[in-house]
Amino acid sequence: MTTEKVQDKAKDKPQGRSKMKMMHIKWVRSAIGAPEKHKKVVKGLGFTRLNQIVEREDSPSIRGMVAKIPHLVEIVK
Repeated sequence: MTTEKVQDKAKDKPQGRSKMKMMHIKWVRSAIGAPEKHKKVVKGLGFTRLNQIVEREDSPSIRGMVAKIPHLVEIVK
């Protein structure tokens, strides 16, 4: 491979996570008795246990998931 191709590939790589805005979400209330869709959203956010805090990128899709279950989670920062 020539050095030009290597440099082109380096430019195509996505920027690291350091450039993305991140948000911390905490699971504060059990999903027992909640509709199945709410349970799937909790699992989709990556929660495995109550009072767990996960770090996710601050994107419209994550914000939408949190908006569907505001009674189960809270945004820490």
